[in-house]
Amino acid sequence: MKYIASVSFGKDSLAMLLRLLEEHYPLDAVVFYDTGMEFKAIYHIRDRVKRLLHENGIEFVELHPSEPFLYSMLERKIKYRNKEGYHYGFGWCGGPCRWGTSKKTNAIQKYKKSVHDIVTDYVGIAADEPQRFEKSKSEGKRLPLVNWGMSEDDCLSYCHERGWYWHESVLDGVVELYSILDRVSCWCCSNKNLKELRNMYWQLPEYWDQLKDLQLNIDRPFKGFYKGTPKGVFELEERFKNEKEDQVIGGENK
Repeated sequence: MKYIASVSFGKDSLAMLLRLLEEHYPLDAVVFYDTGMEFKAIYHIRDRVKRLLHENGIEFVELHPSEPFLYSMLERKIKYRNKEGYHYGFGWCGGPCRWGTSKKTNAIQKYKKSVHDIVTDYVGIAADEPQRFEKSKSEGKRLPLVNWGMSEDDCLSYCHERGWYWHESVLDGVVELYSILDRVSCWCCSNKNLKELRNMYWQLPEYWDQLKDLQLNIDRPFKGFYKGTPKGVFELEERFKNEKEDQVIGGENK
């Protein structure tokens, strides 16, 4: 029997891992899939965890896409499903086209099969995510956070209480990512909501500029269309600028 924890180094999977270690659960390896498009804060967390795992004699396994993320996103030759011809690149990952998630899931499954042993698979799904329970349990995964009754907010507090923060350096200091984002997934994930994107525009300009560079090379607007109107990165930027101007004119901090 091999005990393996899948971690993304977001708040939920990190809280799960820390508690597994603190309460001395059996754990042989921790597996992390690096898309190459994570926030810098995720890599800082990863490096700190690697030292902790080494001290406890636990293997750290880092997986990577079979081809670079940006190649899949922008350059891979792909046949159209319902018509003749090809297009290049999968485009934005998120919504109905979660190609990056599929690659991640397949890579982790392939790794676990390579172990050639029965695997107990710890997964960091929080107790207030019931929509994810059934599928995970049907796949034989263990859900420690559910057993412990830990919600997403509990997980963040648990990490903060132990000195783990998702700090991102910006021009005027640092930003704790979970203070402006609901989920610290890939910085280019198109599942980000309007609040998160607004905060990225105002507080994480380095990543916003990279989103603009990607939008120049992807036909589909970042957030698709609304009543026929594109909601791409540039349209969103114009909206956020106008909102700021409205606040200044109206003398309100909305």
